[in-house]
Amino acid sequence: MSQTIERPWALMRHHAGWADVFHIEKESADSVTGFYPDRETVGPPVNYSVRAVLARFPTLEAARAAREGAVAEWRKHDAAVREAEAKLREAEKAREDAWLTCLREAAAAH
Repeated sequence: MSQTIERPWALMRHHAGWADVFHIEKESADSVTGFYPDRETVGPPVNYSVRAVLARFPTLEAARAAREGAVAEWRKHDAAVREAEAKLREAEKAREDAWLTCLREAAAAH
């Protein structure tokens, strides 16, 4: 007898800012088994820890819509991230310059 999974569509982390739609065929307390319907070649079912599931949905359409909405939300922060990265590069350059200056001054003093 097969058990019906109430929310069989999941979003699984692919990389930062993107999630892949995954269809859960079987689940236990600590794992899910299924496949990625959007991949060109659907191979044998794969197993993941339940911790890999970012969110679950009752339909494929709901999962895809949530993913697209999340991507739009992620993109809202792109400019702030680029600005922070530029500031980080400047701070790292200042640290490197200070370190080299200290070493050179110490060498010159001896």
